[in-house]
Amino acid sequence: MANYFKEREKNVNMRLREIRDTLPEFCEEFFVGIEPQTTSLTRLNYAYDLRIFFDYLVKRVRAFRDTDPRDLTLADMEKITSTHLENFMEYLTLYEFDGKEFTNGERGKARKISTVRSFFKYYFNKNELSANVAAKISLPKQHDKEIIRLERHEIEKILNAAEDGEGMSAHQRKILLNTRARDVAILSLLLGTGIRVSECVGLNVTDVDFDTNAFTVTRKGGSRAILYFNDDVKEALRYYVDGERKALLSRTEKLSDPDPDALFLSLQVKRICVRAVENLVKKYAAVASPLKKISPHKLRSTYGTNLYRATGDIYMVADVLGHRDVNTTKKHYAAIEQDHRRAAAKAVTLREDD
Repeated sequence: MANYFKEREKNVNMRLREIRDTLPEFCEEFFVGIEPQTTSLTRLNYAYDLRIFFDYLVKRVRAFRDTDPRDLTLADMEKITSTHLENFMEYLTLYEFDGKEFTNGERGKARKISTVRSFFKYYFNKNELSANVAAKISLPKQHDKEIIRLERHEIEKILNAAEDGEGMSAHQRKILLNTRARDVAILSLLLGTGIRVSECVGLNVTDVDFDTNAFTVTRKGGSRAILYFNDDVKEALRYYVDGERKALLSRTEKLSDPDPDALFLSLQVKRICVRAVENLVKKYAAVASPLKKISPHKLRSTYGTNLYRATGDIYMVADVLGHRDVNTTKKHYAAIEQDHRRAAAKAVTLREDD
């Protein structure tokens, strides 16, 4: 099988091409212009957002009603007013597209409005629009979301659920027999390193060096980084690679299109997919912490929280998690930062106790 990330990039670009074909022709200049500064996934998200925007125009703005979105022109964009854009923000609360209903909260609205602002800004800076009407629109106020994470006892419970089926039904334990080592290895790696689920499924077995407790991940944007794991993670990975994974590979002659390079394999000896990892995390988390909605990203938050509490070094956390901007990290872990400040206030005394 081709390199996982190259294959994913190809699929994203093919989908991007499909969506761009549904947009007005003048949009091609926008996507070509932003290509050097953006990833293909970012451009795909822009295309999705703009598709919704143009669909809104032809459905709700009288001047464009019943027009095919592909027939809109840059001259038509001169007719857009701030009122149209404010109404678009309200429209995003609940709308219909392609026969399905969609809703957006604060973050979903903010992303789509941000895309429209970038779109108008691009053409205004190129002197192809006389005014940047979107610059007058403020992004919706976003309230900080509470970080959902696993506590220490919940980490033990989720690992125990994967290891011996603790708290699971007889049917679930039977299924577990075939994937126990893999599932424990995946959970241990996510909880012990904080990598993204996409980085996890993209790992090849050759990316792991057991001699140095190191592995190489492909980050967002395609950059590569060397990270390290502790002995608990090493033990789980080694047990899986030398046992369950090796047994699976012995069956490759009976299967079509196996992927022996992938570190984490499905029972069909193909690279495990993001959805499968999301489902297995959800399954074990339902036992460990039934009141919390736990996803692979929440395991990442758990690791980041524990690392920050242990070190107090926000720059280390940002580096290990692969955040390009430390402010992103600060935003996520602001509550813990307050705990550190309170601890600092008590650390220095002005008088010795009698």
